[in-house]
Parts: sequence; C-alpha cells; structure tokens
Amino acid sequence: MTVALVAAAVSLPAGRERGEDIAQQAGLPVAVVREKMGIIEKRRAPADLHPSMMAVDAARLCLDGRDPDSIDVIIWTGSEYKDHIVWTAAIHVQRELGCRRAVAFDLSARCSTGILGMKLAKDLLMTNPSWRRVLLCGGHRTGDLVDYRDPNTRFLYNLADGGSAMLLERVDDAGVAGASSASSHNAVFGSAIITDGDFSTDVIVPAGGTRVPARTHPDAAQTFLRVPDPEGMKRRLDDVSLKNFLQVIRDAAGAQPIGYLALLHMKRSAHDAIVAELGLAPEQSIYLDHFGHFGSPDQVLSLGLAEQRGLLKAGDVVVFASAGLGYMWAASAFTWQRPTFAAASLAALA
Repeated sequence: MTVALVAAAVSLPAGRERGEDIAQQAGLPVAVVREKMGIIEKRRAPADLHPSMMAVDAARLCLDGRDPDSIDVIIWTGSEYKDHIVWTAAIHVQRELGCRRAVAFDLSARCSTGILGMKLAKDLLMTNPSWRRVLLCGGHRTGDLVDYRDPNTRFLYNLADGGSAMLLERVDDAGVAGASSASSHNAVFGSAIITDGDFSTDVIVPAGGTRVPARTHPDAAQTFLRVPDPEGMKRRLDDVSLKNFLQVIRDAAGAQPIGYLALLHMKRSAHDAIVAELGLAPEQSIYLDHFGHFGSPDQVLSLGLAEQRGLLKAGDVVVFASAGLGYMWAASAFTWQRPTFAAASLAALA
C-alpha cells in the first residue's frame, strides 16, 4: 500500500503587479526588484476575490469530475490571513464543493503548510483504512500585507495571491481506478521538517491579535507585516537557512537522486545557491520570477510548469521544498510517473 499524488491544480488571479510598479512604490531601482529580488511580475487578486474562493476554484479543477462524496478529508493549506478571523476555512470549502462525507479542518505552518499537509495526508491515509482520499487546498492574499514603504520587509515584497489544491489517494498493491499497480502512481515516499523557535516573533502583523485587538482601531500601519529586529533576523537566518534547506531536501529524497526541485520563490541568489549545492542543473528547478511567492501554491505551480514544459520523465524524484516564517523548513518527495496537473488549470499559467 502507498499514498500517491494523483491530481493538482492552481487558481491564479488575472491581475498582475509588475516589478516596475513595486520599484516605484519602494523607491528602488527597477533592476534591484527584477534581478535581485526576482520579481518581473506577480499575481494579485482584486478586492472581491477572497482566499476561500481561490481555494474552491483550485479544488474544483483538481477534482476534475470526481465524486465529491469520494473525498474523506479536506485540509486547508492556505493562509491564516483569509476571509474572516477565527474561522475554519476548510469547512466552508467542504460546503462549497459538496463534499458531505468529508472531515474538514485547517492546518497552519505559514508557507510550509502545503508540504506539512502532504505528510499529514499520507499519515492519515496509512493509518485509517476507511479513508482513501485527502484533498489539500488553500487560498492566499498575503500580497495585501506588504508595505512597500518599509525597507525592513523587502524580502516579503514578492508575496502574491492565488490558490492551489492537491489530491492524495491511498493506492493498494492491486491498483485502483483502472491502474495496473501502485508503482504506476506518483508515490509519496519521504518528508523532512525542521523548526526553529528563535525566529517565532521576527515577522508579525502587530494588530489584530490579543496583544493589539482589532477593536481598538490601531494605526493602519500596524496591519501590515513588520520585522521588529531586521538585522538580528538576517544575521540568524544567514547562519542556518541554507543549511536547513539542504538538510530537509536531502532527507526527504533519501539516497535517491533528485530529478526536479519545486522550490518556493525567493531572491535569485538564494534559489541558485540551493540548486548549485544540490548539484542540479538550472532546468531542474524553475524560478518563479513571473509569478511571485504565493505561499503553499509555489510548489504546485512549479510542478505544473515542469509538466507543461516536458521537464519530467517517469521515475524522476520530485522534491517540494519550502520555508515558512516562524521558522519551518520542510520538504516532501515523490516519484513522478504520470502528469498530475489539471489540464483546465494550465490556462492560469499563461
């Protein structure tokens, strides 16, 4: 018995914010934004397109005609910044999709939530014989939380909007849904996670929690992401970030060579350093400079682009890797055997 990634999709808003626009607002040279930060453009949602809506759209593309009642579990892997505060988005998604049999709940690990969700989904399916399908989905509008006037948060200028979904399924040795065997599926086989609480308060939205309740009507400046100790955070991250990224990626892949690395969007130099340290060719990891950093959707988007461009072959080990503020470094690995990306979702990549 194994657990396989059988379908994936993204839902990206049509709106775009160009590197030139960001440079103007931030008072930076355009070349810094486009080349150093790696933001040629990024996707932005209109005010009436909310995280749950993007999650539902991606989930529908991912399900692609499958019976909603065949879904046993729905896990929200989107942003904590969603339609409402103190709100379980997964249960709303459950209603919108008509998945009446599903158990639904929210998961939170910032930008590593999707990868953590893959591990949790696998563990749930391996230990619950009555469950066969887990849907991971979520939406993000964290682009709303960026203040381009704040130089201390420049590493967050890439935050973008969008939704993603992944369907994981338990596959018996005899195969299911017409498949001849479990080996013909994209079997999820490895994962690794590192957390470091030394960064737990380094990036926060000051207002809206119990420390500064929303009802006190704080200064609007307190509703953006802020970094209280930028120099200290940078110094501590420089000591551990690359090391932790490489460790979780290698641990997830195990002894197997990596065929493709689906990384979150980060500054160009950091992306290139990870790829080089792993001994990968540039085409083994797509840099998302035309999309930005969505959070959990980054890896799903990267996989879709790799499938669209014909970069994968049967038997390749694909590793999803990300880092979430707080801080968590996480990776999940599977053996790619067949395309997962919903055909209807490909239009969003144009």
